[in-house]
Amino acid sequence: MVPGQQDELPAAQWRGGTLRQVVHASLGGTQVRVRVSNIFGTQPLVLDAASVALSAGPGRADVDSGSLRALRFDGRAGVTIPAGAEYVSDPVEFALPAGADLAVSMRFNSEPARQTSHPGARASSFIAQGDRVLEARWSKTDRVEHWFQLAGVEVLAAPWAHAVAAIGDSITDGHGATTDGNDRWTDVLAARLRANAMSDVGVVNTGIGGGRLLRDGLGPNLVSRFERDVLARAGVSHAIVMIGVNDLGVQHKNKEDSPAARAALLADLQQAHRQLVQAAHARGVCVIGATITPYTGSGYYQPGADNEQDRQAYNKWIRESGVFDGVADFDAALRDPARPNLILKTYDSGDGLHPSPAGFRAMADAVPLADLKACRYATNVQARR
Repeated sequence: MVPGQQDELPAAQWRGGTLRQVVHASLGGTQVRVRVSNIFGTQPLVLDAASVALSAGPGRADVDSGSLRALRFDGRAGVTIPAGAEYVSDPVEFALPAGADLAVSMRFNSEPARQTSHPGARASSFIAQGDRVLEARWSKTDRVEHWFQLAGVEVLAAPWAHAVAAIGDSITDGHGATTDGNDRWTDVLAARLRANAMSDVGVVNTGIGGGRLLRDGLGPNLVSRFERDVLARAGVSHAIVMIGVNDLGVQHKNKEDSPAARAALLADLQQAHRQLVQAAHARGVCVIGATITPYTGSGYYQPGADNEQDRQAYNKWIRESGVFDGVADFDAALRDPARPNLILKTYDSGDGLHPSPAGFRAMADAVPLADLKACRYATNVQARR
């Protein structure tokens, strides 16, 4: 989630309207609860009512009427969430199949003082006038490709189930994916897990477009949000960390890439990764390091030979440092064998930076499944509890 601009969803649509947002569930279960966020709000957020239901289909505002359930917060229909906080709803009995699309409907008292949003949703959300929280069929809706105030859906699954949290920038967020197609690399990974008898492993996507490891971008830097977005999430046993292309690219774009500055950035990136891994291990979470995919073809960053040298050095360190519990070699999966500084054309969305859906499939196939089955740190944490 990032601080939203007020015009992302105009005040007139917040007032007197209902917002229906659709998310793709990787893990099935028997209960769900919804996490509502006011992390970037500057005033309390008043939620009048909310519900969950199975979506009627990709890109559709309607839901399955038989699955429609009202949400409660401490038994009440509404809740007031302080600025800077996230609240979860009470669990509600709900038969959620793995890989299903879940619609979350929310009615707010008024527009937030500052929205907490996710502009890279790659999924349709719908706004309808009036109190429509418990209505299955919607007509006369407005459509946006955003998520607002919705930080996640938690599923009660089998006691042995666990989750993999993928954190990174727009490549993890899904830039290049099909709207309402659920074909980000994390979606494809979840389907791959189910196909390989690992249906008890969920995948949580916490990517933010424009994200950097060390500095704020469109949202907070990854180091600052790692605790909230990965370690504090229920059931997380593994993290896949893919970050760095914007750190390298912005330095070059801002013409701050002297040899000394480039060397300092690489050292700082490595230090930050070590801190993340130490924090994760202390919480019983294993970390899969992911290499950075080629971006020489990016017209936005226009990287040169020095930047490519840094990317190669960074990837070599990820592969060989021994800091991580496993490596997802996305660079090897996407690069053109004849020109390894470029994404293979088949896998390029067209901008030289972001993968296409075919590229996302190749990334999902590059994740080492064996490293996601268990974490050697989990037993030590359980013993301390």
